[in-house]
Amino acid sequence: MNTHSENNPIIIFAGNYMEAGMVKSLLENADINAYLQDEMMGTLSPWYVAPGGAGSVKVLVSDLDSEKARIIVDEYEENLKD
Repeated sequence: MNTHSENNPIIIFAGNYMEAGMVKSLLENADINAYLQDEMMGTLSPWYVAPGGAGSVKVLVSDLDSEKARIIVDEYEENLKD
């Protein structure tokens, strides 16, 4: 039996500081611990941040929560299109 007991951080979202903060909040409201990476770059040089690209602020979650987190992030991104 393969038991997955590792708890490795994965990037679930990348964007500007405001978007990353919103996604982090949505994840935490769903009882998923989320952390921001490179948030200082997003606040110091917001003109340099390309959503999902160079200088982006990343949202990290545990790989154990990745499936549940992906659903929330996908819903968030779908709502942005409307």
